[in-house]
Amino acid sequence: MEAGMIVRPATEADAEALAAIYADAVLNGFGTFETVPPDAAWMETRRRDIQGLGLPFVVAEADGRVLGYAYAGPFRPRPGYRYTVEDSVYVAPEAKGRGVGRAVLSKVLEACEAAGMRQVVAVIGDSRNAGSIGLHRALGFVDAGVGRSFGYKLGRWVDIVWMQKALNGGDSLPPDAPGLRLSGG
Repeated sequence: MEAGMIVRPATEADAEALAAIYADAVLNGFGTFETVPPDAAWMETRRRDIQGLGLPFVVAEADGRVLGYAYAGPFRPRPGYRYTVEDSVYVAPEAKGRGVGRAVLSKVLEACEAAGMRQVVAVIGDSRNAGSIGLHRALGFVDAGVGRSFGYKLGRWVDIVWMQKALNGGDSLPPDAPGLRLSGG
């Protein structure tokens, strides 16, 4: 982990930094299938919605500058998925390879476990995304499959890599927490 880096819950004041980090991923990478970067207001709504569900949305910061962020959101809106979340991790270009992704994702996993979640799913854009795949493997995720050519971005077809990590015993016993409140039918 980078010297002087702290991981803390994201706040409204982070919206511009979150939007800038995500914009780089949208415009230059395959970690997201968005093609037009959303603005800071959209990022703030996303943060507020995630934290409003009692889920983690954290940033890594050093010297007053946000270096990256991660969060866990509902995997799908149906009530049967209430114990499963999907993680998202984004790191500023200049901070990649410095432990930022590991720091924020580790904090998200701890919070998901404390909230009683049973599965964390990673849907990683691009089977060539060695950094994200390696990060998830290092934190105990296992391969769950590859969707070939699920999207088209930056002039080429892009796979998605599914990975998952069991928490709190996974499927070895019934849940002992209420899970997320999801209203889908």
